[in-house]
Amino acid sequence: MKLHILGCYAATPRTLTNPTAQVLEIKNHMILIDCGEGTQVQLRKHKVKFSRINHIFISHLHGDHFFGLPGLISTFRLLGRDKELHIYGPKGIKEVITLMLKLGDSWTNYPLLFHELTSKEPELVFEDEKITVETIPLNHRVYTNGYLFREKLGERKLNIEAVAKYKIDKCYYQNIKNGKNITLDNGELIQNEVLTFDPATPKSYAFCSDTSYLPQIIGQIQKVHTLYHESTFLDSEAHLTTKTKHATAKEAATIALKAEVGTLILGHYSTRYKSIEMFKDEAMEIFPNVELGEDGKVFEL
Repeated sequence: MKLHILGCYAATPRTLTNPTAQVLEIKNHMILIDCGEGTQVQLRKHKVKFSRINHIFISHLHGDHFFGLPGLISTFRLLGRDKELHIYGPKGIKEVITLMLKLGDSWTNYPLLFHELTSKEPELVFEDEKITVETIPLNHRVYTNGYLFREKLGERKLNIEAVAKYKIDKCYYQNIKNGKNITLDNGELIQNEVLTFDPATPKSYAFCSDTSYLPQIIGQIQKVHTLYHESTFLDSEAHLTTKTKHATAKEAATIALKAEVGTLILGHYSTRYKSIEMFKDEAMEIFPNVELGEDGKVFEL
């Protein structure tokens, strides 16, 4: 699992910082999470093969989280895309995007499929044989979701020495990796545990976009491997969180501590601060394993 941070700052873009956008590589999927202004430039700049993106998850309809989406959709059209593009986001996202396409007479030449969300409870919004994606309802000034991405348990790993020892034909390898026992020609039953190793532990990633401090999410994200949580303010500006419905670095760290997550990645920094190192310093007063999201940074999760 690999996470590309394309932008992780709050509000307006600057020459050196960008609003929220991430690409998550998980089990051969390349997923775009939020799409702030300038996202497609960041995709090119950091050499992300965005033609592989088939699913986009938008947290909410504030501009710094989706204003890059119309441009990206149009670029896909100009590049001759023919694959389906699935967009998940709050009710209204279809209206705003299709209105722009209509007025510009620039309908896509590929299937553009919207999945509009309205539930205020967690819900499964995507599943295939490899991953699941659930919403994480958040508390912001407009309807907002985070997203929880989970790998499914993979197939067992073949013990090459063991299958060679028992002279098992390659035609049985897939059955073995699927967990089946093998009966040899002489009638001897070989247990699967002898022929395989346990699969890798499935990983999980929770993306918590704009939100005030919300302890209600702790149960859902309990023990995820990596949590991205907004941290717009330092403690000195904590009084602003009530009006803006954002969180501080310490509040993000408190969520991480109570949810017993593996690693906390901070982001959505207010641009009023000279250094983001202060966010890490404050968060580490509460939770030890803290990383700073930075534009262009790649995390191997």
